[in-house]
Amino acid sequence: MKSITIKPRHKFNAQITVRNGIKFHSKKEAEYYDMLKLLQKDGTVLFFLMQTRFHLPGNIKYLCDFQIFYSDGRVQFIDVKGMDTPLSKTKRKMVEQLYPVRIDIR
Repeated sequence: MKSITIKPRHKFNAQITVRNGIKFHSKKEAEYYDMLKLLQKDGTVLFFLMQTRFHLPGNIKYLCDFQIFYSDGRVQFIDVKGMDTPLSKTKRKMVEQLYPVRIDIR
């Protein structure tokens, strides 16, 4: 009898995508990374961090996809979402109440 390997599907049909050896949870997130790399190349973005972690009460963590540092001094937090769930909205509100940041959704 032949064994069958079933690869689990992501619940929102997101496809894991690899860019420059970095694994992204979705094509949309990888495309946002590509755009940031171009903005970095033209000098608009100095640098960016990925998967910025925020610690919340109850040992809960919130990972923001990108923290972007612009050449004009601005800092922006971006979360790339195909589907913004009630849980992610709640966690994001908690982060924004506890930390002096605003997280933008793309």
